[in-house]
Amino acid sequence: MKNYYIDLGSSTIKMYCYTNELTLIEEHSIYFKNDFDAEKGISKENLEELCNYFTEIKAKYNLKYDNTNIYVTGIFRNLIPERKQELLKLFNDKFDLHFNIISHGIENYYLAKAMQNDYNGKKVLIINMGGKTTELVTFEGDKITDTKNLKIGVADLLNNFDKVNLPYSGNTVEEMEEFVKNKLSDLNLSEDYDCAIFTGGEERFELLTGFNLKENNLFQDNVHKYMLTLEDYIKGTKKVFYELSMEELYSLMPNNPKWMDGARSGAIIPLVLFKKAHVDWIIPSDLNLINGVINDWKEK
Repeated sequence: MKNYYIDLGSSTIKMYCYTNELTLIEEHSIYFKNDFDAEKGISKENLEELCNYFTEIKAKYNLKYDNTNIYVTGIFRNLIPERKQELLKLFNDKFDLHFNIISHGIENYYLAKAMQNDYNGKKVLIINMGGKTTELVTFEGDKITDTKNLKIGVADLLNNFDKVNLPYSGNTVEEMEEFVKNKLSDLNLSEDYDCAIFTGGEERFELLTGFNLKENNLFQDNVHKYMLTLEDYIKGTKKVFYELSMEELYSLMPNNPKWMDGARSGAIIPLVLFKKAHVDWIIPSDLNLINGVINDWKEK
C-alpha cells in the first residue's frame, strides 16, 4: 500500500510517496510569509492557493486520512491557537486530512533521525534551513551532542534585500553575509567540526547549478555522494548571484520554478555558519524531516 508524506513549510510543500522506499513525487512553492499575521492567519490568497493545491493532489493521488501524513513547520508555529485550530478544522472538514503542526523539538527529533549515521567517527554539523527558522544538530560519532534552533531563515533575507532577485543580483554576497553575521552575533559554535551537511534539496541544487562537487571520501553512507570545499561553495554561490540569471535558474526547475526565488538568499545563512564553525568540507544533502519520520517508523 502506498503512503504519502507531506512536508509543509513556510514557503514550500514537498510531497513524498513511500512503498519500499521514500520518493519525492512533487513540490509546490507558496510564500506563506507574504501578508502573514499571527493573529489573522495566512493571507486569503495563500489560503486559496493552499486549498486549491490540496484539492488537486487529493484527487490525483487519492489522499485519505489513513494513507496521508502532513507535517507542518516554520511560520505556522507562530499562529495563535485559534488560527491553528481553524486550519486543523478546515483540513479535517474539507479534505479529511490532519493538519499536523509540529513543534521545533519534534522537527529536531526527526531531523536527527534523518541524519543518524556514524559518519566514520567525524564531528558533523547538520544545517536544516527553512523560510523562517534554521535547525542545527551536531553529531559526534553516532551520538547527538548538541542542537540549536535559530530564528532566521530565507525569508529574513528576502525581506531585507529587495534587489537579490533581479535578473543578476543587485545585492552582494558580502553585504548579505554581514547582515546574517550581525543576526547571529550571539551564536557560539565549536570550531573543530570535520564537515557540515547542508540539507533540504541542496545536493539537487548544487548539481543543477554546477558547483564544483567532488566524490565524498569522508564517509560512505550510500546517500551523500558529494562534497566540496568552502572555497568552492563561495565560488558556486557567487556564480548563482552574478553569472546565472533568474530566468536561467527558473529554467533549471520547470516543475516548481518559484523554489529558485530563495536560491541566492538561501546560500548566505549556511555560508556564515560554515565560517563560524571553521568548516573545511561541506556535504550537500537532499534529506529532510520526512526521511526522519520514515527512519523513526522503521525502528519501532
